[in-house]
Amino acid sequence: MEFVYIIVSFTLLVVSYLFTTHFCWKISNLPPTIFPALPIIGHLYLLKPPIYRTFAKISAKHGPIVLLQFGSRRVLLVSSPSIAEECFTKNNDIVFANRPYMLLGKILGNNFTSLAWAPYGHHWRNLHRIASTEILSTHRLNEFHDIRANEGMLLVRKLVSTSSPVNMKTMFYEFTLNVMVRMISGKRYFGGDILDVKEEGERFRKILDEMFLLAGASNLGDYLPVLSWFGVKGLEKKLTLLQEKKEVFFQGLIEQLREKNLNEEKNKKKTMIEVLLSLQESEPEYYTDKMIRSFMMVVLAGGTDTSAGTMEWGMSLLLNHPHVLKKAQCEIDRVIGYNSMVEESDIAKLPYLRCIIDETLWLYPAGPLLIPHESSEDCVIAGYNIPRGTMLLVNQWAIHHDPQLWNEPERFHPERFEGLEGTRDGFKLMPFGSGRRSCPGEGLAIRMLGMTLGLIIHCFDWERMSEDAVDMTEGPELTMPKVAPLIAKCKPRVEMMNLLSDL
Repeated sequence: MEFVYIIVSFTLLVVSYLFTTHFCWKISNLPPTIFPALPIIGHLYLLKPPIYRTFAKISAKHGPIVLLQFGSRRVLLVSSPSIAEECFTKNNDIVFANRPYMLLGKILGNNFTSLAWAPYGHHWRNLHRIASTEILSTHRLNEFHDIRANEGMLLVRKLVSTSSPVNMKTMFYEFTLNVMVRMISGKRYFGGDILDVKEEGERFRKILDEMFLLAGASNLGDYLPVLSWFGVKGLEKKLTLLQEKKEVFFQGLIEQLREKNLNEEKNKKKTMIEVLLSLQESEPEYYTDKMIRSFMMVVLAGGTDTSAGTMEWGMSLLLNHPHVLKKAQCEIDRVIGYNSMVEESDIAKLPYLRCIIDETLWLYPAGPLLIPHESSEDCVIAGYNIPRGTMLLVNQWAIHHDPQLWNEPERFHPERFEGLEGTRDGFKLMPFGSGRRSCPGEGLAIRMLGMTLGLIIHCFDWERMSEDAVDMTEGPELTMPKVAPLIAKCKPRVEMMNLLSDL
């Protein structure tokens, strides 16, 4: 009898909790939610990888704006371009300019002081200004043009001398790393013969691989802080050790360049670290070595895995659609000819190539969920009250695959973007985010994507390894990589042999 009493009491307690929660939700004019939200864990029981597809199913059933409860954290899930626009424009742009306090921001974001994780305010605005005007401005990117062009030629030369098949994943990753590290520090880690540099490069690659792996790992402690009370700190220890390795590595680069600059002329072109070191001379209290290390890590992380992954997805799509590959090749032949190679300045004259890039970013965005934002005060979105401290997740993947917004959203059809200027189609296409915290590296990414894909399409003929289509299965990690690395057959084009033989 006593056991029955306990069961009945517990059942009544749960029912009372659910009814009270539902009633309070209604009178507060909060967005629609999902019933039930369980005690303590809320809606965490709904989450299954890949998370952006799970969220898309939730939005398809419950609407384009849904307020969920992940443990102790409120989460606003948005999958509509008009609602996303409301979040990232007008007064709400500033309201949602914050980042949520999460373990990644605490450790890898240097206690929420990095460009990626700092809260909106004077410090973040200053970091963004440095990124926009000093490091990733059009003027600075033009200064680094020769580095990117040289790496492009080295990539073509490597493909000419490499026997087919080619591991495209490795090739693109090493290419983007070489470009980024040369712009950051002047070093080139992959493809050279100097043993010390190769060893340093391998150490650096391991740091990056570990960073992308851990950054994509879920941390329940961000939503259930009680877990940290019970010693669930495995991820925190790994992130702390990784951060220590990153700090040591980048401090080594800073010291090398600081010593090198003492013995060289002042008027030479500066690397990104050298630009920040020159600013350090006038404002040492702000441009500390710690700030420079953090800043360069954000630039490097944002410009390597994402660009390499987009290149791999793009070539995978082209190999599965050889008629599109041929059409792109014909456009480049017509505009560039056979006596020169594609350069960054040619991209504007190759609209179909730009369509391919936009279509790739649309089908396989490097950030299927935009980096989380958080409301700094109460606001109103789509007529609903959104409390302060609510985490905002915009499901870019769901917007891109919405049949009410796009015709045949699962089909690879670059022509859909003909006539589009840039990489945005309102808030229906925003691969680099939107609002005040949109990616400042968009210009660099488009230059690298256009030049690299243009070069290898122009100079080589490509084929799949078999009659079977390239496996397009998506991985669960943060930047949506391919599960199976792209391996492809490659041979120099007969029309380009005269030019390629001179490399």
